[in-house]
Amino acid sequence: THLIINEKSLEINKDFFPFEFSANGSVKDYVSPAIKEKEAPWFWDINDLLEDHESNPHFDLEEAIRAKALESQKMGASALIVFNSGNKDDELKFEGKSKVSQVKIPVIFVLKNAAKQFLADKSSNLDLKMSVAIGDKKRTGHNVVGYIDNGAAHTIIIGAHYDHLGYGEDHNSLWTGKPEIHNGADDNASGTATVLELAKLLKKSKLKNNNYLFICFSGEELGLFGSKYYTENPTIKLNDVNYMINCDMIGRLNETTRAITIGGFGTSPAWGKILPEKTKALSVKFDSSGIGPSDHTSFYLKNIPVLFFFTGTHPDYRKPTDDVEKINFTGELYVIRYIYDVIDATNKSGKISFSKTREPQMGGTRFTVSLGIMPDYTFSGSGVRADGIIDGKIAQKAGMIAGDIITQLGDFKVTDINSYMSALSKYKKGDSAHVITLRGKDER
Repeated sequence: THLIINEKSLEINKDFFPFEFSANGSVKDYVSPAIKEKEAPWFWDINDLLEDHESNPHFDLEEAIRAKALESQKMGASALIVFNSGNKDDELKFEGKSKVSQVKIPVIFVLKNAAKQFLADKSSNLDLKMSVAIGDKKRTGHNVVGYIDNGAAHTIIIGAHYDHLGYGEDHNSLWTGKPEIHNGADDNASGTATVLELAKLLKKSKLKNNNYLFICFSGEELGLFGSKYYTENPTIKLNDVNYMINCDMIGRLNETTRAITIGGFGTSPAWGKILPEKTKALSVKFDSSGIGPSDHTSFYLKNIPVLFFFTGTHPDYRKPTDDVEKINFTGELYVIRYIYDVIDATNKSGKISFSKTREPQMGGTRFTVSLGIMPDYTFSGSGVRADGIIDGKIAQKAGMIAGDIITQLGDFKVTDINSYMSALSKYKKGDSAHVITLRGKDER
């Protein structure tokens, strides 16, 4: 990516940057910033826009610029060059991890010092050479897998995610202070430690009627990437999997209530016969659904019975304060013993059967309506991709299939899972809304 004005090269990120929704492409022209000619780059000063919306806390400057770019491309501009001639802070920067869809022309922002030098005199022509080349937004993670082969017909999978939030640079932290490392002692070093401890215990045990596959997943925090990849590229036949146990945040058992939630109770009729509601150490709350915000979901969608162990959220959730000093080690030991007892109880029962479960509420927001899809949290494009369609719900009745991408719900644009949930929350039972989806390249 480069920008040359009047034979002077500007430095990327210091003098200019492309917007993440910019198209790739090159433009060479001798152009006036004051004249908007077709097939020429257009210039736009956002100073007036900033002043007009100074008191509007809901104003989204970047979305306004994208809308301007869409308008400019329709009117024949070959590129859009944005700058701010005023003193209002725009706080714009390149957001490389954004999922917003691209426009069809290059769009760049020239920072104030460079803009003052070249764009102050709008009556003069500029010799402009620019090129935008934004590469694929790819990062690589690694699942860590271990296997105990007992020569059995079926395999129990025991998993946990080992990734966390880093410094919160993906904007998924709840921390409002200066950037700090998020160690994730509960989320999810507690789950990772449990996988390792169970591997040690089962290696030494006499429970040999199942094989054991231990997986520590990457990419869970960004959308179940590791577990979804594994279920699409398994190292064993998924038909041979007995069930999957997921350990996510099991390190903060409350000393008073001793409460633990076990999800996936409805994914097999066997669980009702095996799982105790109360032990000497734990008080158990069951959640029927096989779908939830963790890696067991990927296995449930492959028709595999699952259990999801969770000791609850807390004020340190997704903050740098989730550190080892706050782990209840004795409480985690109780959870490990409970899981081990489940494995022991299924040692001689053969392969347990699978059953579908109800649709859960999504996230922490209460919804009175639902389309009935399971979102693909690993989808990196614009919109929400349906990874699964839940039987009997509106999406199925409307003819949606797995792989369809929702781009609009009523009057609300859907660019990612957050905008989808926000749109859903605007409706109540009995409301109607037109849903726009993409199936391949066809809009429906």
